[in-house]
Amino acid sequence: MLNRRSFLFRFAFAGTAISLVAGLGMTAANADGLKIGFSQVTLQSPFYVQLKTGAEAAAKAGGDTLVFLDANGDVSKQNNDIQDLITQGVNALIINPVNPDAVVPSLEAAVAAGIPVITVDRSVNGKGVTAHVGRDNKNMGKLVGEAVVARLKADGVEKAKIIEIQGDAGGAVMMDRRDGFHSAIEGSGHTIIEGPYAEYIRANAVTAMQDLLQANPDVKVIYAHNDDMALGALQVLKENNRSDVLVAGVDGLSEALTIIADGGNYIGSALNDPKYLGDVTIQVAREAAAKKPVSSFVDAGTALVTSKNVADFPRAGLFAEYRPHVLGQ
Repeated sequence: MLNRRSFLFRFAFAGTAISLVAGLGMTAANADGLKIGFSQVTLQSPFYVQLKTGAEAAAKAGGDTLVFLDANGDVSKQNNDIQDLITQGVNALIINPVNPDAVVPSLEAAVAAGIPVITVDRSVNGKGVTAHVGRDNKNMGKLVGEAVVARLKADGVEKAKIIEIQGDAGGAVMMDRRDGFHSAIEGSGHTIIEGPYAEYIRANAVTAMQDLLQANPDVKVIYAHNDDMALGALQVLKENNRSDVLVAGVDGLSEALTIIADGGNYIGSALNDPKYLGDVTIQVAREAAAKKPVSSFVDAGTALVTSKNVADFPRAGLFAEYRPHVLGQ
């Protein structure tokens, strides 16, 4: 039972909180000061560092607390991290899984605890996910593929050999970016040579490209599943004076857009702003915590960037900014 002093203190605090909510026009969910858990696959990738930054900024702006834990690519650690977040009593749980199957038991534990689960960028296999926030990676690959076909047609090139530098073996993002690109190339008369998995790492792409170029001197296009690998391939092409080979990637890395703006042989990329992805994920987590209906898939949006429209996208940060209106903001 509360004594009088405690009661008056809590009453005064509640009155202050109500006044603040009324003054700032905050939603009821934000006024509660949510605790949102975020289990991240790794911070070894610039993309995921920026995803974390975007989520932190969005949580802070809404008066919420983000409890962030980095699994560092370790499935066991991620499962332990998720259990820790459940124990802490988070109001919503964001998961960027190391493996789509290995986190299923932890997912089930969160559901049993009544905690809504939102996956971001990478989905999980299993029931219980309230929403997945990401982008249509098939569409990304398709947009880039269409740009490649259009450029080859404009250059009068037929039956081109296209080398594809892939992401991670078996990854959902890899498969979607591959399948979307292949769908755009199908029927064009061009041939795709599926190259090695370079794990989205530039240095790996450099090593792979050195061998690929030697084995395929007649290559006309390099398509990589992200801009970092595409830039690695471009480095090797420059070292071998192969400005005749076109390059395309995905993610909208600002470094890539700067090269695209110069009008060289880097012809395009599909935008994948990670900060905005983090922002949208926090918004969805708030809606889910408030028991509001959310879509099972929330698409944060993408767009093709070429030399014709590159000036439309700010690129002061590591990735170009692209913030389309989603969730009805």
